[in-house]
Amino acid sequence: MFKRLIRLIIKELQVTIGDKKARLMLMVPVLLQILVFPQAATLEVKNSTVAIYNQDEGLASVEILQRLSQTPAFGKILAVHSDAALQDSIDSQQALLALRLPADLSRNLQTGRPASVQILVDGRRSNSGQIASGYVSQILQAARAGRGVRPTSTVSIRHLYNPNLDFKWHIVPSLVGIITTIGCLTVTALSVAREREEGTFDQLLVSPLTPGYIMVGKAIPGVLVALGQAGIIILVALFGYRLPMTGSILALLTAVICYGLALAGIGLFISSLSSNQQQAFLGVFAFMSPAVILSGFVSPIENMPLVFQWIARMNPLSYFVPLSKGLFLKGFGFAEAWPFLWPMLVIAAFTLTVSLFQFRRHIA
Repeated sequence: MFKRLIRLIIKELQVTIGDKKARLMLMVPVLLQILVFPQAATLEVKNSTVAIYNQDEGLASVEILQRLSQTPAFGKILAVHSDAALQDSIDSQQALLALRLPADLSRNLQTGRPASVQILVDGRRSNSGQIASGYVSQILQAARAGRGVRPTSTVSIRHLYNPNLDFKWHIVPSLVGIITTIGCLTVTALSVAREREEGTFDQLLVSPLTPGYIMVGKAIPGVLVALGQAGIIILVALFGYRLPMTGSILALLTAVICYGLALAGIGLFISSLSSNQQQAFLGVFAFMSPAVILSGFVSPIENMPLVFQWIARMNPLSYFVPLSKGLFLKGFGFAEAWPFLWPMLVIAAFTLTVSLFQFRRHIA
């Protein structure tokens, strides 16, 4: 029986990666996404435009302008000469934010009196606007300190695990799970649907292999594809993007296997419900988008409504994303990884059991 299982796994791998076009379909999207995603999907603010209505002719406003022009976040300073033009720069999206420097700014700073500066932020780009306004606030505080106005208290900030605030350190570990999700789900979801579409599924069911062995033979190739794709992403992360691997690489590979088993169960369940490969593709993408949104990659799970938090806890990606970051950046070992590993194993056991039940229904 074991030899028959090995033959089934080899047959599935030949169908999956034996064809040149199939290999390209599995490899090219991985390479494109790992090269493009970290460069494009970023919340960093760079080369933005800030509009300034400067009514002050003193040294303080000159210093503020100089500091703004030297900040990488602001590639262009747009000078305007009226409140209407300042508002129009935001309305027309010429500027991410606008700054109004009052006529008495330098005089108030020199005499120690309160000095107010108005900042207008484009709420249509709220995330970038808030980050950019934070940069401007720091520049204004530095200018105040340079003019002799000292704050009553100081705050010292240290950025743990990502001291340089490189956004790629946030993106790339998450891509290990997100990108492998597509490959593993596609391979497993298409397996049974392809057999049913080609008319060979009934022959497979009457073979000496039991439904359990058939399910294992369909699941293992998906896990192997996930391991292969994850290995490519990890190598690019370490040697291309120079991410640190502070945790256990063996724990990371174990996490990929556990995650792949959970995905294989989901993929086989989708495949068992699909009559053809087109329906299986639609099922994969119907699962993919909510899984990424509910994983905590886009926004923290704690910020979601309670019902969506419960749904997120049934999503294997919501465990793999923080685990991958912990293994790359926080020095996780097996002890720290276990609270994330066992939920993925539970999800895998449940989804594979449901898939096995669906397989047996086709025999009955």
